Amino acid sequence: MPDIASRPDRGPAIIAADLITLDANLGADKASVITALAERLAGAGRASDAEALAAAALTREAKSATGLPGGLAIPHCRSEAVAVASLGFARLDPKVDFGAPDGPADLVFLIAAPEGAGAEHMKLLSSLARALVRPEFVASLRGAATEAEVIALVEGVLPPPTRPEPEPESQPKSNTVSAAADPAPTERTIVAITACPTGIAHTYMAADALTAAGQRAGVTVRVETQGSSGSTPLPAAAIAAADAVIFATDVGVKGRERFAGKPVVASGVKRAINEPDAMIAEAVRAAADPSTATVEGGSAPADSGESGTGELGWGTRIRQILLTGVSYMIPFVAAGGLLIALGFLLGGYDISDSAAEIVVNNTLGNLPAGGLTTYLGAVLFQLGSLAFSFLVPALAGYIAFAIADRPGLAPGFTAGAVAVFVGAGFIGGLVGGIIAGFAALWVGRIPLPVWARGLKPVVIIPLLATLIVGALMFLVLGRPLAAITTGLTDWLNGLSGSSAVILGMILGLMMCFDLGGPVNKAAYAFAVAGLAVDNHASLQIMATVMAAGMVPPLAMALSSTLRPQLYSPAERENGKAAWLLGASFITEGAIPFAAADLFRVVPSMMIGGAVTGAIVMATDVTLTAPHGGVFVVFAMDRVLWFFIALAAGTVVGALCVTLAKEVKRPAHLTTSAPATQPAAA
Repeated sequence: MPDIASRPDRGPAIIAADLITLDANLGADKASVITALAERLAGAGRASDAEALAAAALTREAKSATGLPGGLAIPHCRSEAVAVASLGFARLDPKVDFGAPDGPADLVFLIAAPEGAGAEHMKLLSSLARALVRPEFVASLRGAATEAEVIALVEGVLPPPTRPEPEPESQPKSNTVSAAADPAPTERTIVAITACPTGIAHTYMAADALTAAGQRAGVTVRVETQGSSGSTPLPAAAIAAADAVIFATDVGVKGRERFAGKPVVASGVKRAINEPDAMIAEAVRAAADPSTATVEGGSAPADSGESGTGELGWGTRIRQILLTGVSYMIPFVAAGGLLIALGFLLGGYDISDSAAEIVVNNTLGNLPAGGLTTYLGAVLFQLGSLAFSFLVPALAGYIAFAIADRPGLAPGFTAGAVAVFVGAGFIGGLVGGIIAGFAALWVGRIPLPVWARGLKPVVIIPLLATLIVGALMFLVLGRPLAAITTGLTDWLNGLSGSSAVILGMILGLMMCFDLGGPVNKAAYAFAVAGLAVDNHASLQIMATVMAAGMVPPLAMALSSTLRPQLYSPAERENGKAAWLLGASFITEGAIPFAAADLFRVVPSMMIGGAVTGAIVMATDVTLTAPHGGVFVVFAMDRVLWFFIALAAGTVVGALCVTLAKEVKRPAHLTTSAPATQPAAA
């Protein structure tokens, strides 16, 4: 492995000459550029697998483009393939489109972080991201003549080890106040929270863009960055003195209750980077007239959608609340489901009846009748069952958390446990989590004397909210919800023939409707909740959902391979990655295609998913694992029919989208054909 350059004060250097490419043509699209930079990192010993690193960066790119105004792009990811937190840099000639609103990029940083990157590494990466909003830094990068000059520029913006990050030079002390600083007198004061899912780049760039916009507007802006390099919470005095709040986030805000009573402007984190001046202006207007904005902890204005001077609409909020619960539940599902499937593999399907007894009464030195294989199968099955027992409590607990933050966790988990106890299952956890969250929110608004306020979040809210939701679940809602769950289970068990095929078609349509969005997640959550019941119909549904969810990326990969002239160079590159994404049951692999041609791609994928879902249900395929795609074939029954159904849906989806594109070619391909096209398979 090549030697990795290092600095005595900071360990391995984050950037080195062999990671830099100046004034080069790395390809016609962002996939080619990212792949080339990933290969440089791998060649320098910074990553163990260039393909895995590139795939992780492209998966992140599919969720949200990383192009920024001013000819910049910052593709980034965390990956197990990354050995050392590193930066790959390319100055491109010609420029390449990374999705920025003002055109293609000529300066590209690939920010690669290890899966378990430490706080010091994350601070280095976030410091670079923050420097990219400074025009003089960007101009210096364009003017650098050698790799050494680029390294000096980058290292010049990195913080000294074990010391706080310096404030960006473009933000004068008179107007820029860090989260921990005391407020400075000014005409208007705004506090902000920035957060993105990865927490590497956009979080910090949005913070500095808002602060710089505040400087231009004569407004003091204090920002709390809730990212990977840690967070210094805004002091209570700064929040109390603020005239308005900006939430520039793609994930939930931690400690949201601190901003109760303040007018709020909310958006995704990228808007704060692209339109910081507009957001500051909206916050100033909201401060002057709070009736035009949502008041945090109060009632929203009449507009129920997203608004420039308001909070997110209730439709969006409810979707975020439910998806928060599902996202926190999925790790329990994945761990528990795969362990149960491995238990079946080693111990046979009868292990479910005796696993607990075998684990309690036997050890490695005292093996059961089936020997070591049976014993290990029982241990794995029991581990999986215990992990699965947290499924409904985790769903309910994190739904309540999304509504009321940390005070909602205890009543939410309790509501989920009660739902399991009374037999209300997944539906009970969903209802109980919502009740627990709003109960905690309501209790949190009860005025208390000063001496009791410290007890509110740790004693009073959990106690009263748990009493409320527990009483409602036990005395009022438990039996009806249990009856609904039992009725649904009996109905599923009774499905056969045409009714089972129709259910398969519906689930296939749902899995392909929004490619990983709320409808897709609702179908998936329905399937994995059934695994806890462990009946035949539930295992059929799990097989249906997984097979149908694999169709969109595989169908788009097939279509872009067979008819490459119908796709742009970037789409053809995405098609190559989509083979692996589809095989791994990552439906989001089709998002880049849908984003470019929504009304041809999505209906075609839905037709393919419906075909696959119908065949899986009709042929009685079952699956005991909740994820993994073709890599959990050991957990399938009637494996041949699973792959026949998957192939049928993939072919149908590919034919539909190809024909739709042939009838009327997409606008971006009608003016000229691509210069080069891979041979059709």
